[in-house]
Amino acid sequence: MAYDEGHLEALRDDLADTAGVIEKKMFGGICFMMNGNMLCGVHKTGGMFRVGKDLETEALEIPGSREMDFTKRKMPGFVEGDDELFADDDNRRKMLALAKAYVGAMPAK
Repeated sequence: MAYDEGHLEALRDDLADTAGVIEKKMFGGICFMMNGNMLCGVHKTGGMFRVGKDLETEALEIPGSREMDFTKRKMPGFVEGDDELFADDDNRRKMLALAKAYVGAMPAK
């Protein structure tokens, strides 16, 4: 697999009771979509969370996070999570809550 199965299972568990969430294979990993909008996912170097520009600074204060540069360029509004973030249930859920707040406010596709 091109991603960590443990990371995937952690997100699946965290999102199990969230309405409107589906999994989709994308970019060599798995992406979770909420109401048709990209929310978070896992890939070969960890995971990503779509928190939006306004919540990005707060998200980057969570241990195990960093700016996302999936294409070797900064991707505003997206934050990368590493093994440290995924191992800490509280921090992973804080990051996911930021992503859900941002994406949940978007119109459904």
